[in-house]
Amino acid sequence: MAHLIHITDLQAPELAPFARLSETELLRLREPERGIFIAESPKVIERALDAGCRPLSFLCEEAQAEGEGRRLLERCGRIPAYLATSEVLSALTGFSLTRGMLCAMDRPTPLSVQEALRGAKRVAVLERIMNPTNVGAIFRSAAALSMDAVLLAAGCSDPLYRRAVRVSMGTVFQIPWAVFPSKGPDAWPDGGMELLHRLGFHTVAMALREDSVSIGDPALNAREKLAVVLGSEGDGLAFDTIAACDDTVRIPMSHGVDSLNVAAASAVAFWELGRRREKERKGPAASREGERR
Repeated sequence: MAHLIHITDLQAPELAPFARLSETELLRLREPERGIFIAESPKVIERALDAGCRPLSFLCEEAQAEGEGRRLLERCGRIPAYLATSEVLSALTGFSLTRGMLCAMDRPTPLSVQEALRGAKRVAVLERIMNPTNVGAIFRSAAALSMDAVLLAAGCSDPLYRRAVRVSMGTVFQIPWAVFPSKGPDAWPDGGMELLHRLGFHTVAMALREDSVSIGDPALNAREKLAVVLGSEGDGLAFDTIAACDDTVRIPMSHGVDSLNVAAASAVAFWELGRRREKERKGPAASREGERR
């Protein structure tokens, strides 16, 4: 069981990761070693633990220590768990805790782009998506809708920011992801795009262009490997990125609407373009089910 400590001093230095350090400060907390991140809610914490992330300390509502969170506290051994009422915790952190629990954890060892792509056939590539809510939502859709990996260009929000992790429901720990290097042969866009092509990926840019291919084009789903490239919330993909992709794809709209939020667009794209991957995964089981019928 974790070492339960009732909070008596809101300014205690051991509470700083939960209350006073910014996301950037958490990331750089132990440079040159990896920093830490904050996982929020029992479900998200459990998925991080299942993925091998090492817990450092908890911040927990008193009721959670004897309720849903007790199993997690028992699982993590004698690490400190700081307890208080929900009102005190909200005053400490500045927000209402989702399901009454936070956990500070070591950041996991990052994957290289090549490692994240190993065995992948459907991948999402994010360019300049800076809103952590959108990044988290894209991860959740990617995990649910048959994407095998997520790749991020420099300038995207960190998938391990607290809000991104929470919105993803912890799927950032369930789907491989990597960040393209900012320098070197695999840097995005030129080197990264070349790497995708070299590994056999057909690249499709999600963009508002008159010469776009319909997302429902059967030829797209027939591709063995697809990389779906999504751009920033405001400006979309860079012109050079669109030009380097094999196809530009557009989601048909009605009622005069010109576009969807990038997180919503990603869900539509992953559903439509991930169907081949889903069939491959379900193939043997689906065939046996058909035979039984």
